[in-house]
Amino acid sequence: MSTSPTPPPQCPAHAAATVDGLHRLHGPEAQADPLALYEKLRAEHGPVAPVLVSGDLPAWLVLGHRENLDVARTSSRFARDPRGWRDMREGRVPADTPLGPMVSWVPVCNFTDGPVHERLRAAVVESLDRFDKRGIRRYVTRFANQLVDRIAGEGYADLVPAFSEQLPMLVMTQLLGAPDEHGPRLVNAARDMLQGTETALESDRYVTATLEQLVADRKTEPARDLASWLLEHPANLTDTEVLMHLRVVLIAAYETTANLIANTLRTVLTDPRFRASLSGGHMTLPDALEQVLWDDPPINTIIGRWATGDTLVGGQQVKAGDMILLGLAAGNVDPAIRPDPEASVHGNRSHLAFSSGPHECPGQDIGRAIADTGIEVLLDRLPDLQLAIDASELRWRGTLMSRHLLSLPVRFAARPVAYVESGPDRPAEHPVHAPVPPQPVPAAVVPPQPAGPPAAGSRRRRPSWWRRLFGLG
Repeated sequence: MSTSPTPPPQCPAHAAATVDGLHRLHGPEAQADPLALYEKLRAEHGPVAPVLVSGDLPAWLVLGHRENLDVARTSSRFARDPRGWRDMREGRVPADTPLGPMVSWVPVCNFTDGPVHERLRAAVVESLDRFDKRGIRRYVTRFANQLVDRIAGEGYADLVPAFSEQLPMLVMTQLLGAPDEHGPRLVNAARDMLQGTETALESDRYVTATLEQLVADRKTEPARDLASWLLEHPANLTDTEVLMHLRVVLIAAYETTANLIANTLRTVLTDPRFRASLSGGHMTLPDALEQVLWDDPPINTIIGRWATGDTLVGGQQVKAGDMILLGLAAGNVDPAIRPDPEASVHGNRSHLAFSSGPHECPGQDIGRAIADTGIEVLLDRLPDLQLAIDASELRWRGTLMSRHLLSLPVRFAARPVAYVESGPDRPAEHPVHAPVPPQPVPAAVVPPQPAGPPAAGSRRRRPSWWRRLFGLG
């Protein structure tokens, strides 16, 4: 639960938390403690609650576990295509709405239903399944060790910008097939875009242009990567469909996996019982991830579904064209399935963290592999990690869809840097003690990186982009 301060009762923020008796899912109350708001809504309305989203537009938030499954699994009643949203059709949604990326239709599997969805999703799922899981874990191990090397000699780090926000994007750009000359910029630009900075729109254009070039290149020079496999899939995706699905996979993998890594590390560092179970062998790291997926899922709420006709959901009369939000975090703590939220859910994967039904996250196993392998490397390399501040000082940035841990400062005994990759699968025989930051990227694309001393030693061959990213080339 967030420890961000809640506005005092006399604060205007409280007066603005509701409109005509409906709670806003945007604003100070929702951002300060979304889980508390979900419980207030559950107490007032039951498993489905009327709420307001950005622009004070009406929606239904599904709070019950069973009701979430019903909505997620029944496309005939609850469509994924946002063009069915009545408020959009009738002109009540402003063009600059912050909901834009979630309600603007594009030709991707998560905005379609029926045969079109089946064709597009089959291409994504079957292409992702072609990755060798051991190969993915080797990528993760390599990048995680490189990230640890950047902090090991300091004895102090903030694990959010230094680890959890970096690792998923590094792995996913490699899996997508990012060309060497664009790799570092794509990592930084995609992260910048998703963090909503003042350069986010330009970073977004850079990501799109890079992926467009990747698609063009892979049409003439296929490789063993997601871009190539989407292009050659029997579903015959258009170039635009391939581009859009590469974007979806990149962004979805970053958002969920970065949050999962940060949330798991926070739990390990702040919950003595959790850490004792993990270090004592009573809980494996995959078990720990599943517990976190129950208690602190990387996505709180999914936008959205749209009712295809008048229907009843959780005792509420929903009208055709209404927006419905899947409350994943709320459903995970539904008293109907978890009367004691403190009880262990060991071995139980029926949480809603990756949704359910035909639109269940297709890359969840890759996300799990990135998170558990990366955290394992970090804890193995720095087993004495300790939170550098009191847990009450941790802060989050809240959005309608998720909470982002802003910082996770830690201390540990400083260690010499000893891991440097020289080939595809094995470490080099010589250490680099002072890795430098990524190659500079134009300021209009991403914020400047801090300067650092150059690495010693020369290389006989042109290094790949991930080595240059860490200053190893």
